[in-house]
Amino acid sequence: MIDLHTHTRASDGSFTPVELVRHAADKGLSVLAVTDHDTIGGLSEAAAAAADAGLIFIPGIELDISWTPGDCHLLGYGVGRKDSAIDTLLETINGNRRKRNVLILEALREKGFDIDLERVEAAAGGGTVGRPHIARYLTSTGAVKSVQQAFDKYLATGRPCYVPRESISLEEGITAITASGGVPVLAHPLSLYVSWSRLAEILASFRDKGVRGLEAWHPGAKKRSCERLEELARSLGMFVTAGSDFHGEVRKDRKLGKTVDGRDIPDRYYYNELLPALS
Repeated sequence: MIDLHTHTRASDGSFTPVELVRHAADKGLSVLAVTDHDTIGGLSEAAAAAADAGLIFIPGIELDISWTPGDCHLLGYGVGRKDSAIDTLLETINGNRRKRNVLILEALREKGFDIDLERVEAAAGGGTVGRPHIARYLTSTGAVKSVQQAFDKYLATGRPCYVPRESISLEEGITAITASGGVPVLAHPLSLYVSWSRLAEILASFRDKGVRGLEAWHPGAKKRSCERLEELARSLGMFVTAGSDFHGEVRKDRKLGKTVDGRDIPDRYYYNELLPALS
């Protein structure tokens, strides 16, 4: 059992990198990738813990890519194997994220909420702060009943306190990942929110730009959709990965080492798929 898509407290997970690795070892995983959003801040700590635990560790990242109508997230596996300017790009990304957070919090204060960035960052315990942390802070203070309510009423697209994000292009993401020695893989493709009739053409264009793999298996999709995505990846000459998109206590529906319908993630998605691409 393995997991190729996980998050720590360095972005929006609830476990520290060491806690995540220990949890993976306790669950019997043999391979673990840490893919925090727009940061590589937790990778060295996780790598050291994985070495101690006897786990195969894959340093990763998940970049937010500019896309409409849905979301486009680009996983990078094996980042940091070469010297590159990825740190500079991440500084820009997270600078833009912080500006967005300030605007969101200003909008919330106009709605009467007692909130500021310093308190949200303190509650987040470090790392990359985004809307989930704001929602959790509002929940912890009793301002809203749940994280979901915070999004539904204030933070989701089209809600009163939503602020559009400034994301990088697909080309910028691919370049940043490959320059650092990584391999670009499209995360949860159905989040693009395009029809199946258009998906093959779009994924072919991503492939031609340098996206080499497809995360066909994800707990947010149905089993038949995952099967169709794997078939589509094969037809396009792309390799296939699988992950849980684990975030810890903040997403209790996501279980480490499990994908759609609670299925174990078999190690073939590492040994037969990702490992050859990393070699």
